[in-house]
This record gives sequence, structure tokens and C-alpha cells, in this order.
Amino acid sequence: MDLLFRQDAYLKSCDATVVGVDEKGIRLDRTVFYPMGGGQLGDVGRLTLADGGTIEIVDAIKGASHEDVVHVPKPGSPAVAAGAKVRAEIDWDRRHRLMRMHTCLHLLSAVIKGDVTGGQVSDGKGRLDFNLPDQSLDKEHIAREINRLIQEDHAVSPRWITDEELAAQPELVRTMSVKPPMGSGKVRLLSIEDVDLQPCGGTHVARTGEIGAIEVTKIENKGKMNRRVNLAFVGVAS
Repeated sequence: MDLLFRQDAYLKSCDATVVGVDEKGIRLDRTVFYPMGGGQLGDVGRLTLADGGTIEIVDAIKGASHEDVVHVPKPGSPAVAAGAKVRAEIDWDRRHRLMRMHTCLHLLSAVIKGDVTGGQVSDGKGRLDFNLPDQSLDKEHIAREINRLIQEDHAVSPRWITDEELAAQPELVRTMSVKPPMGSGKVRLLSIEDVDLQPCGGTHVARTGEIGAIEVTKIENKGKMNRRVNLAFVGVAS
């Protein structure tokens, strides 16, 4: 499957051919739909059939491998068979909010120096958990630093390194619970110029200025070691 979002996160639609349908959903030969993973929600949207009919896609999930995306249709949607030509289109406004927040969480992990134990990218809000057993966190300081990096409008871009290069630079991996997929020979990194570099397969904005203003809505203690930092775009209810 050709995962077009990896080359261009700003693609909103593409023409595709159905290659398989089962109880989980619909598989295409190429897609702009990002599947749920790395803490980021899967895309929603629709498939438009050749006869003008539409299939509402309520989720996108990973299939048997990281190269396999299953498009989950709304119950009761029209049937479609392998070989059918469709136009796949994501809910762009929602995706863009997820891109903005995912990039913002990378800024958060650059501001707070600690191993990441978990996280979630939601629509308009997000969170990261850090292994910081002996450290208190200042909401105002964190928000001020993230908003400064946003306003500085740093360039954001993906790059690839080999499995061997990543193994030689273990400090690039910040997440304790989720390791980057290895074994295919190369690993995708996300670079925020002069700020951050770490493995990530998610979708991101091209510059930090695109994120918009954020606030730290809550800092929670989750057990003896975990500190959870919750973010939201300004104006989004916590």
C-alpha cells in the first residue's frame, strides 16, 4: 500500500483502487488516511464511488503491518468490492488540528527533559506522560516556552535514517513504552529545526508557527514516577 501521507501530510484526497474488503474494513492500493498509531487518532472521511455514492469512513486503523491501513466504514454503508475505483478524502479540518497538536507535543518533549512514558494526540488537545519522579513542573513556564517556540516559526520536516544509525544514537528515542518500528531498514525521524529530532511516523505541520497558541490545562501525578502534562489550543475546553 502506498502511504501518501508519509510523503505529504497536506494531501486531502487521492484516487485509489479497492484491493480487499473484510470484516475489519476496506483496504486500498494507496491512501491519504493516517491509521491510529503513535498516540495519534486515525483519520475519518469518506470514499466516493464511481457511481457517486459515498462510504463514510469513521476510523482508520493499522492492519497486519505498518504498511497496511484499514478504512473502517460506518455500519450500513454501501457495499464495495475489490477492483472498485474510489476517491479517498479525509476530514481535513480535523486532520489539520491533529497535525498541529502532534507537532506541539514534540515541542513539549523538547521543553521537558525526561523520558516519555505515554501520550495521546486528540482533536484540539493532547498529553504526554513523563518519567519525572523527583521533579515538580511549572505550568506557566512550560506554556511560555512552548508558545515561544511556536512563535519562532521553526521549520518542521521528516527525514530517514537506517536501523543501524538509530541503534548507534539511542538518545534519539524518548519514548519508554513505544519503540520506533525497525526491521524494514530505515526509520522516519521528525526534525524541528534547532529544537528537536526524534523518531515519529505521525503527520505534522510544516512550521511551528502553524500550531497556534496553546495552554497547559493541567499537570497530574500518575503514580510515583509519571507526571502527565495536558495541553489544549487556546479556546478549546479542557
